[in-house]
Amino acid sequence: MHDSLPMIDTDDLIRWRASLAEDVVYREFPSETIMLNLATGKYHGLNQVGGRMLALLERVPSVGAAVAPLAAEFDQPAGVIERDLRDLCRALRDRGLISVTPTE
Repeated sequence: MHDSLPMIDTDDLIRWRASLAEDVVYREFPSETIMLNLATGKYHGLNQVGGRMLALLERVPSVGAAVAPLAAEFDQPAGVIERDLRDLCRALRDRGLISVTPTE
């Protein structure tokens, strides 16, 4: 994890908005999503589920708002989707690929 990134309580993350970092672009392919950090030149791959989560996170006002649609789409309990979203957001944030900001 980057030392300059503030710690975010796991429970709070669900109420925050996730967005692509300024120097990051991504492209969806049938079997994966590729993210490119233009500042570092590093590529990062997401499987189909991670790519779908990323795409939805860009359109909703908070991480939590993505839970219900993803739970319905993947026919999974909301608690499982919420945990997976938190894990994804933390991993992408730690790599400098997304930023998270309070919605309040």
